[in-house]
Amino acid sequence: MKKGFSGAPRTDALSKARRRLGRRAFLGGAGAALALPWLESLHGRRAYAADGTPQRILAYYIPDGIHMPAWRPTIVGANYDLPTILQPLSALQSKVNVISGLANLPARPDGPGDHASGTGAFLTVAHPKKTQGADIENGISMDQVAANVLKELTRIPSLQLGIDGGSGVGDCDSGYSCAYARNISWASPTQPLPKITSPAVLYDQLFQGFDPDATAEEQARRTLYRTSVLDHVRDEANSLKLRLGTTDRAKLDQYLTGVDELEDKIAKASTGPVCEPIDRPSDPGDIVAHSDIMNRLMTLAFQCDATRVISFMLANAGSNRSYEFLGVSGGHHEISHHQDLQENFDRLTVIDTWEVQQLANLLAMLDAVEDVDGGTLLDNSLVFFSSEISDGNAHNHTDMPILLAGSGGGAIQTGRHIVYDDESVAKLFITMLNAVGVETDAFGDATGALTV
Repeated sequence: MKKGFSGAPRTDALSKARRRLGRRAFLGGAGAALALPWLESLHGRRAYAADGTPQRILAYYIPDGIHMPAWRPTIVGANYDLPTILQPLSALQSKVNVISGLANLPARPDGPGDHASGTGAFLTVAHPKKTQGADIENGISMDQVAANVLKELTRIPSLQLGIDGGSGVGDCDSGYSCAYARNISWASPTQPLPKITSPAVLYDQLFQGFDPDATAEEQARRTLYRTSVLDHVRDEANSLKLRLGTTDRAKLDQYLTGVDELEDKIAKASTGPVCEPIDRPSDPGDIVAHSDIMNRLMTLAFQCDATRVISFMLANAGSNRSYEFLGVSGGHHEISHHQDLQENFDRLTVIDTWEVQQLANLLAMLDAVEDVDGGTLLDNSLVFFSSEISDGNAHNHTDMPILLAGSGGGAIQTGRHIVYDDESVAKLFITMLNAVGVETDAFGDATGALTV
């Protein structure tokens, strides 16, 4: 007699039951499929409770450093002053912390290459290997540590977004691979996650299968259909359970946990916050419109609970974009090598203020959306904003220009200028991870969280 997968004799009834479960049950419009419980892809899966207010992380990158004298407040603590570059944050100052004195020492390059090395280490706080070949090596990024836990609660594990595209191969900065210069999210030390730069592509990913014309009755009918499919799969799996060996019963229990989790997600989607898409955007031709639509789509991604982890690059490392529309001539990277010339300081202040304005626009959008607990999306998020270097001429990786907006649901007190004495930015990332429910006491080059 032939043996089944558990080593038990195979009966006709067992064979038929397995064939029934072997056909995948698709949930129309849900973008999900239920497969056999004994497939490797379903083994060892963790389940997370879907209750509680969502907590989110967003990392926002700008290139070429900051003109620090027009950035750093003179007042420490609450009611800090807003220098010129931070003026766009005035309406949201009470929800934004300015953080001084943090370093990213692993970002220092081997020889020249501060822009690519600093960008590679932006969220990893690891030392990128100097290579322009395929043998890249970095570290896992903070956002992906968060995504590895929070992905169980959303449809999209994380979003990697930006304005400028470009290949991840070749030499982008003094022998450093373009993989470091054009990505800030790393799933592993050797796997950078390319970003989406097209608003239309991002829109399609967020709203796949969404029918804006569906009535409430039709939406309820679809929800009923999807949960009915789950009930059918659950019933068949339970009827099979008594015929399985110990090992396969354990695997089936894990599978049924996943079924329960998917049912929770379907219920959450049907009873959660109202989320309606904007019109499908075209890809804009200028950075002002591009930044605006990406801000809107990031806000929708959080509002719809499509993901709880986003990284965004306003430009690639060492960007030499021209800001003629701001009345600034010359390329950004060239100007950032200011040589202590006042005319360059003035031009950098204009560019840096515009960059902070883009962040302020995003924060205002997040703060305008009421969350499930009565707070706002911003209140229940942590938004990290910084650059790959501090001063563009010195190329230093100490006293980094950092903003942290939102309180992570009350985990962090906001509205302060906080000054540290050469602590690692990795400690701030540990604090952020713990605040959103990702328990860890080590990351990058540091152990222990900051008191924020």
